[in-house]
Amino acid sequence: MIIFASFCMNACKETGGKSNTANNKVLKIDPASMKRIGSVDERYQSYNVEMVEVVGGDFWKPYKTMDSLPPLEAVSTYDVSQKNEQLYRKLAPINLADKRLLTLAKALAPAYVRVSGTWANAVYFQDNDAPPAKAPAGFVNVLTRSQWKGVLDFLKATGGKLVTSFAVSNGVRDAQGVWTPKEAQKIAAYTRSQGGEIAAAELFNEPTMPTAGGEMNKNYDAVNFAKDVAAFNAWAKKEVPNMLTLGPGSVGEGIPGVSFSMLGVKVLTTDAMLSAEPKPVFDVFSYHYYGAASVRMIRSGPFSIKAENALDSAWLQRTDTAADFYLSMRDKYLPGKPVWITETGQAAGGGDPFAATYLDCFRYLYQMGSLAKKGLKVIMHNTLAASEYSLIDQDTHLPKPDYWAALLWAKLMGTEVYDAGKGGPGVYLFAHNTKGRPGSMTLLIINTNKAGAPVQIPSDGDQYTLTAQNLQDSTVMLNGQKLQLGSNDALPEIKAKAIKAGDLQLPAFSISFITFKNTGNTNGR
Repeated sequence: MIIFASFCMNACKETGGKSNTANNKVLKIDPASMKRIGSVDERYQSYNVEMVEVVGGDFWKPYKTMDSLPPLEAVSTYDVSQKNEQLYRKLAPINLADKRLLTLAKALAPAYVRVSGTWANAVYFQDNDAPPAKAPAGFVNVLTRSQWKGVLDFLKATGGKLVTSFAVSNGVRDAQGVWTPKEAQKIAAYTRSQGGEIAAAELFNEPTMPTAGGEMNKNYDAVNFAKDVAAFNAWAKKEVPNMLTLGPGSVGEGIPGVSFSMLGVKVLTTDAMLSAEPKPVFDVFSYHYYGAASVRMIRSGPFSIKAENALDSAWLQRTDTAADFYLSMRDKYLPGKPVWITETGQAAGGGDPFAATYLDCFRYLYQMGSLAKKGLKVIMHNTLAASEYSLIDQDTHLPKPDYWAALLWAKLMGTEVYDAGKGGPGVYLFAHNTKGRPGSMTLLIINTNKAGAPVQIPSDGDQYTLTAQNLQDSTVMLNGQKLQLGSNDALPEIKAKAIKAGDLQLPAFSISFITFKNTGNTNGR
């Protein structure tokens, strides 16, 4: 196994001397005066299970299995339907009934579970109980009844709500090249037959890169998209009237100087798609967000990120820049519609090596806190259990650092969003009501500095602080105690540290949730 020197340096050395300087200004916290500025869906924190996991197929090869990074010339196209042993490894269909996986997923409830991804664009639903056959012409892969039933059983067991997308490849198109619901209808009918329902769906995964899934018209354009959406909406209104339609599901826009065309992919813009006739309409405006491409695909330039820069404000706040762009698109074409991110992760292409370490928790929770303030209603992390950017290791199903960050959010952060103020250099503040505790508020304080962050709190509270010995550790501590599964894969008790009113010093490179009881805050209620 290769050791990636640029990613596996001592964590504190990596970040010192840049934006992470000491800040001696005391931050005064006053929950009673914080203004309520909005709310999020109760399933705000959600996640993806990739269609390729469900059906089995080629997905991003783990770095631990590589002797070296693949040469960049091997990355000729962003099309996971093509064979490339340097980039991908074969996955067996995921066992969604695995006890450990179910235990971890249940703890993140309630959540939307999005089963989609590039492989969904050309998937054929084999509507019988036979073993999977070869994909028919116009499709790339096959989804069986038993595999889809595994998804539906997982949803029932975890209280999840299904979000998906449908095949859009040549196999579902009529003589004029327009989308037909021949595959979507089969999936919707089988889902109903099993007592399930599709809560929401995009027409297809990432139409900004329409040819990425294979078996697709290479001349596909915005007019084609508009006609497809019209057909999709007509079908959805008749056959699945309770299903929210999501769109356009764009990706790769809104970051200055960055485009997925850098990966050699044909790109349609959101502006072009939503201005085409007949004008596409959706119940929810959706987009995908990746602030970088992983080192599997890009090694330098504006669409890459190195571990030593992973705590820089420019990297953390890149998610805000993209959100502002897509919010402006929403306001222009679908005013008043809620906005969801239906896919996001540390970096496109499976994530960088540090995505599986404590270092990525800062990005994960900054995005959750900041985009709630911007008014986004749902964020679906990619993925639950596949590749480096997953919450749970795909081979062992053990929790990664981002899982523990997600668990604390799920346990503590409610749906009401408050303005906690601007924080200070390298210190970010976010506030929500405390989940399940009327009158209580939880403050999220992210300290990216190599020095402690002094804060002053007005009343007693409970403190939950995440740290690690090194930023790129795979082990995380809560209030100094290692977080790990117990016997029979039991989740550990999430214990708070009682704190008193007055001055509090938060550790360097730490993430803290502080819960206050009976704040007396009546702003906006």
